[in-house]
Amino acid sequence: MTQISLALIVFLFPLAYSPGPGNMFFAANGARFGLMATLRANLGYHLATWLVTLAIGLGFVTALDRYPNGFLILKAAGSLYVLWLAWKLFRSGILQDSETARPASFWDGATLLVLNPKAYVIIALMFTQFLPKSDTTKMIAVLLITTVFTLNNFIAFLVWTLIGDQIASRFRSPDSARRLNTLFGAMLALVALWMLVN
Repeated sequence: MTQISLALIVFLFPLAYSPGPGNMFFAANGARFGLMATLRANLGYHLATWLVTLAIGLGFVTALDRYPNGFLILKAAGSLYVLWLAWKLFRSGILQDSETARPASFWDGATLLVLNPKAYVIIALMFTQFLPKSDTTKMIAVLLITTVFTLNNFIAFLVWTLIGDQIASRFRSPDSARRLNTLFGAMLALVALWMLVN
């Protein structure tokens, strides 16, 4: 099991730390509200990650194979949700002083994971590569892979949140805050379009 864990971390590292819907979402929220304010959304995202990954590991992939249109619907819904998040950033102003601004909630984080087709593809690919064929260790392996995957993503998102927070510390004036929010909004919009066409 130790060998599986090490190989899995090496496999997941570029996937977890490369820009994607989750990373950009948390970088943007870190820039706007700081690390501590994003923890609820981060916990929501990663509790959903653990549950969805466990479900896929226990046979959800079979259901997606039987109902490919379900994946297409999920892909479109995820892209639209990320576009909506990008639109909210485009319309944002000052990073911390806006009265209507609020950090992402636990449910925002959970929704982002559930509507993120990239996550489903990575999870399915991960299980095809690392799940042992033996039925005697399969359940233990599913729990191990699910937990390693979730913890690795959690750390990656904390890193992206800190990056966003550090960038934002240099952009506290209203004009520079607007430019930063526009930049993060554009990045999220590009990610949403990428999700839609891939």
